[in-house]
Amino acid sequence: MSLVHRRTLLARGLASGVAGAALPLFAIGTRPARAAAFSLKLANNSPVTHPQSVRQQQAADRIRQATNGQVDIQLFPNNQLGSDTDMLSQLRSGAIDFFTLSGLILSTLVPPASINGVGFAFKDYDTVWKAMDGKLGGYVRGEIDKRGLIAFDKMWDNGFRQITSSTHPIKLPSDLKGFKIRVPVSPLWTSMFQALGASPISINFSEVYSALQTKIAEGQENPLSLIQIAKLYEVQKYVSMTSHMWDGFWLLANKRGFSSLPADVQAIVAREMNQSALQERADIAALNGSVAGDLQAKGLVFVEVDKPAFRDALKQAGFYAEWKRKFGDQAWAILESEVGTLS
Repeated sequence: MSLVHRRTLLARGLASGVAGAALPLFAIGTRPARAAAFSLKLANNSPVTHPQSVRQQQAADRIRQATNGQVDIQLFPNNQLGSDTDMLSQLRSGAIDFFTLSGLILSTLVPPASINGVGFAFKDYDTVWKAMDGKLGGYVRGEIDKRGLIAFDKMWDNGFRQITSSTHPIKLPSDLKGFKIRVPVSPLWTSMFQALGASPISINFSEVYSALQTKIAEGQENPLSLIQIAKLYEVQKYVSMTSHMWDGFWLLANKRGFSSLPADVQAIVAREMNQSALQERADIAALNGSVAGDLQAKGLVFVEVDKPAFRDALKQAGFYAEWKRKFGDQAWAILESEVGTLS
């Protein structure tokens, strides 16, 4: 029986009072476990050992337990189901049910979703979570909803991003002139590095290692935790501590499919996934505290940078003015209310 058909039959049963549906769907925990009524797919682009994958699997396990085995969420980590753009397309069509994606990549469908990635906007995590759990995050979720997707309340942390290089240390904006840097498939990333004088190349994460290994790109930028987990230190020599943007993942659901689930199932899934998101944030914070020493031991040379010089370069290049126009006055006002004046 197809998933959609099973959903329809169960929903009808609930509406008509069949099979004890007058009670909450999974309130009767004494019944023997049966084959799952809802088999759902959750995809991400993180390695299986990344805290995101670990915590999502734990959430899936808790959801299965809380629903007496009736909701089975199968996790497909590490781009197993395709590139980010492939999986976003699958999510929209309903081929997969849930997908965690960077807001900066989601911006190809939902332009305001990249606003958290404005260069040098966030100074620390306190500022990030106040904004993304508050007004700025609420605004972006509303925009995502308009495109037929649902974004869960709590974003997952990907971290502040740092620049790595195989050729020379990046200390000042001038060091990026002509530098071939891999960036995700996102207009904001491309725009920022072009404003800094670099030559950005848009490549999906699944191809980053090989692009660096074959010198298609001289460098890339990612959080330290991902540089470690993806072993990018094997093909890079320097890491510049720019913290040039904060990036996080929205846990997205296909709106049509998620809304067809019984209300109590929706509540359980949202509760457990949001709990795991908070746990993953703590994991990344702990990982950031230990990963630098490990990367240094593996040969990466850490480089301190002049952050104000990079921010000034973006301002002088018109980067902030350009993105204020693109995001619009309302979105930009919400951002600046959280992080201070940029433009």
